[in-house]
Amino acid sequence: MVENPTFPVILCGGRGSRLWPLSRESYPKQYLNLNSKNNKSLLQETTLRTKSINNIENPIFICNEEHRFIVAEQLRSINIEPYSILLEPFGRNTAPAILISAFIALEKEDDPNLLILSSDHEITNENHFVEVINEGLKYSEKNRLVTFGVIPTSAETGYGYIEANQKFDDEFIKGIDIKRFVEKPDQETANQYIRDNRFTWNSGIFLFKAKMIISEIKRLSPLVYESCRKAFSMNQKDLDFTRIDKDSFAKCPNISIDVAVMERTKIGTVLPFKAGWSDIGSWKTVWETSQKDENGNFLKGNIISKDVKNCYLRSEDRLIVGIGINNLSIVETQDAVLITDLRQSQEVKNIVEQLKAKGISEGREHLKIYRPWGHYLSVSKEKSWQVKLIYVKPGEKLSLQMHHHRSEHWVVVKGTAKILLNSQEITLSVNESTYIPIGAKHRLSNPGKIPLQIIEIQSGSYLGEDDIVRFEDNYGRT
Repeated sequence: MVENPTFPVILCGGRGSRLWPLSRESYPKQYLNLNSKNNKSLLQETTLRTKSINNIENPIFICNEEHRFIVAEQLRSINIEPYSILLEPFGRNTAPAILISAFIALEKEDDPNLLILSSDHEITNENHFVEVINEGLKYSEKNRLVTFGVIPTSAETGYGYIEANQKFDDEFIKGIDIKRFVEKPDQETANQYIRDNRFTWNSGIFLFKAKMIISEIKRLSPLVYESCRKAFSMNQKDLDFTRIDKDSFAKCPNISIDVAVMERTKIGTVLPFKAGWSDIGSWKTVWETSQKDENGNFLKGNIISKDVKNCYLRSEDRLIVGIGINNLSIVETQDAVLITDLRQSQEVKNIVEQLKAKGISEGREHLKIYRPWGHYLSVSKEKSWQVKLIYVKPGEKLSLQMHHHRSEHWVVVKGTAKILLNSQEITLSVNESTYIPIGAKHRLSNPGKIPLQIIEIQSGSYLGEDDIVRFEDNYGRT
């Protein structure tokens, strides 16, 4: 019998460089729809699959500052009310995020279970997932630190492994004491592990009581405990978000829960897990988990193909024509195209690092940038001018702001715009326009029932997004 409630703790801090160019720092893979079966993101799927777990609470989410409104909007669209959305000022790996989640869960319950989940994993057998988690709760209630080991289907060198003290029985879901965690092995070692059914892949899914994980972190990683305790004690509420104190959090080690606790604790238990798990860690993995045609191809978007086999072809905008190709991933976005042999798709991450090192913006950002009020798309730009398409959701408004270095010209192409320009209020319909001089206070809003779209032409000596002085804002950004 599970006496204590369980909080799903969903970690959303990944940068998503392995699935570039579709996934980037400004919009990483956990917020993308990669599943050809539905229109939900990996984050939404992760959240929804927890709803059938026994005695489940509203989830706790941990994300960075930049993505907070993306998380909130994706949860709203699937009717999920989070217990809390924690904002990390910067990433410090999983141990600090888990510890602070334990602190916040204890504000509501005496000693709840915490189910730790990555937001960017795929699980195809959700019934088995729920069954295994419910079984794991029995061990968590006995103050064990539980993890879930994926039964290997191949000798993978891209995953860490967990060695149990004894062999698993495939017929039963039974927890076994953990002997050791093993880092990503070479191919020969992985071949040995696959023949020994004490070894499982490390799924990164954990389950434990809040007080027990706090106690173990305090004992085994005291610096993590002290810095996170102080950072959480100085947290601030911001709309629906909880901000962690930046200065205190900066002193926290950058360390995973595996290294901080699980590799050294004496109370670790591993349960076998056969739920079609994948960490979606490369375009090869995406291709493997996608629905394919009779030629082994996944085709999405504006695609024409002839004599194409075992390929992943995805067009977000422009036409892709593939002729006589095999084992390739071709991914097109509005500003970049990736072409890679599927067997070398793990190298994408290294290429992204090169792009960032050279200051190439495509390595970090999409042309489409999401904001709490909607989004904007950079259409064309030169040094002294830029054209954007701005999309404002019904009932939303931008901040009251001004710019020191640029003027703006707005043309409405869809919907109705309400504009505050200094002390003057203006209403514009389709094909009407207005001019925003340098230094003028202004605010754009959508009073209508349909989305507002405007063309914005900026001109000036500096066009950076940091040339914004905010006076009022509905989203706490002043």
